[in-house]
Amino acid sequence: MSIVIKTAEEIAHMRVACRLAAEVLDYIEPFVKPGVTTGELDRLCHDYMVNVQDTIPAPLNYAPPGYSPYPKSICTSINHQVCHGVPGERVLKAGDILNIDVTVIKDGYHGDTSKMFMVGKVAEWAERLAKVTQECMYKGIELVKPGTRLGDIGEVIQKHAEKNGFSVVREYCGHGIGAVFHEEPQVLHYGKAGTGMELKEGMTFTIEPMINEGARHTKVLPDGWTVVTKDRKLSAQWEHTVAVTEDGVEILTRVPGDDNDL
Repeated sequence: MSIVIKTAEEIAHMRVACRLAAEVLDYIEPFVKPGVTTGELDRLCHDYMVNVQDTIPAPLNYAPPGYSPYPKSICTSINHQVCHGVPGERVLKAGDILNIDVTVIKDGYHGDTSKMFMVGKVAEWAERLAKVTQECMYKGIELVKPGTRLGDIGEVIQKHAEKNGFSVVREYCGHGIGAVFHEEPQVLHYGKAGTGMELKEGMTFTIEPMINEGARHTKVLPDGWTVVTKDRKLSAQWEHTVAVTEDGVEILTRVPGDDNDL
């Protein structure tokens, strides 16, 4: 699959979809508290997307080759769950850390973003993992401009994670996005500077590092979707969709006034 360079009109469509995805995360934040189930969070997000935003939840019934259709509208990954956690009857408790991953489709274009939520009071080291993971994402985003190579992004993320005593998940990565949910390029969160594809104006993709407290190794649960750390230690993830501009980067999945400015 070749890289799709987006026109200004296509990026304008993506800007709308991405802003709406970010607004879902803003909407759901007050509901993330001890006692709520991940299934209830999914229901609230689904209703907001469909009935308020008039968007389509991209994950619902999404079925890439080798997977059964994803049964929910968001992903909720708790504690040692790395990504693709399926919402259900799990009740959140104080001390949990939670990633909510939202992708909406608006007018045929996707917006994809995720963030960490602290449920009640969490351990200092859990907060630190979430903070360092967010820093990893921004260090990667800061390098995005024409001429940067994907390996430059991977190396800066890997170095920051490992400098802080954490590890980078390797089986899952960022991806190109637009009218298609997952397209080229694959954006690895580890690697060697000066290697990989050179970025060009008009490329749009996600940067979404998954950083583990312990070892990097993962496994998939029997539901076929939920990915967990093999050592059951914590994992965190943050994600933005970005566009390569003439002289730098635009973070598409942000709401004015939030903490998503570089």
